[in-house]
Amino acid sequence: MPQLDQQRLEAEWERAQADVQRLRQTIARAYLGGSEVVEQLTAGLLAGGHVLIEGVPGLGKTTLARSLASALSLHFQRIQFTPDLMPADVLGVRMLVEDENGVRRFEFQPGPIFCQILLADEINRASPRTQSALLEAMQEGQVTMHGTRYALAEPFLVVATQNPIEMEGTYPLPEAQLDRFMLRVQMHSPTQAELEAVLRATLVGPKALDRELEPVLDAKGVLRLRELASQITVASPVLSWIARTICATRPDDRLAPESIRRCVRLGASPRGAQSLLWAARARALLHGRMHVADEDVMHCAAPALGHRLCLTYEGLASGPKPDQLVQDALQAARAERTG
Repeated sequence: MPQLDQQRLEAEWERAQADVQRLRQTIARAYLGGSEVVEQLTAGLLAGGHVLIEGVPGLGKTTLARSLASALSLHFQRIQFTPDLMPADVLGVRMLVEDENGVRRFEFQPGPIFCQILLADEINRASPRTQSALLEAMQEGQVTMHGTRYALAEPFLVVATQNPIEMEGTYPLPEAQLDRFMLRVQMHSPTQAELEAVLRATLVGPKALDRELEPVLDAKGVLRLRELASQITVASPVLSWIARTICATRPDDRLAPESIRRCVRLGASPRGAQSLLWAARARALLHGRMHVADEDVMHCAAPALGHRLCLTYEGLASGPKPDQLVQDALQAARAERTG
């Protein structure tokens, strides 16, 4: 992507910071949970990736995704994944139609995936066949049906949710599909203050939090922010730190700490390194920095890498959580950096 000239870059930067601030304020009117989750979801969108949200039911995952789409004036669709859901229910079907002259022909009827923000609710409840229907769309931004390719509108973001506690009747996502998600966001229970804010809004009416928001950006505005995020500077020491962190997640690497050697069977992939880099750039933009700082890498490391670690039996049974293992690798790489 061509570099922006300095004068235009400064003007775009000031405009972007105003847009980001208005976006945060608009989403906060409907989603009253933690700002960290909003930031990670927005970073995934601006980095051009997809986001997997894990959390128990009732935490506002649907409200968050719908609020983001509404604030950005993007076409939103929601699919409730169930065991009997078929790929055609996601992608669309060819139907036999007849025109006014009696001529019959097959016509493609697009499925709900033809949108800009897709909420794949409880994705792990669908069969692997249906889960895999999302792969081409997530990776290439298109759908192929009966030999014909249909491009998806940009920007395109898949927000998938799953309950990390209830495993009965589910089909865990395979590693290859988990790797397609740029970030995995952990949604935790709200604090007392956040709960009180939700209850005060509920007093207004049962649908008070499900209203349409006034858009602050549109698709072109989102793509403009993506272009600006791609111009964020990454210093060589930060780039090397990211590369060392990826190496430190591999149990056979010299940088791997003891917890990684004991609990990890397979470390993060090169796609994980790219995801961490892109997410850190997006977060720097959201915080008004024209360069990636150490704190951007530290905040994005666990969401970008935790779901990419394949754990050993010991790691699954009694080892640290994947996010903690990523932090161990991050610190080991930092020690090498300063050593």
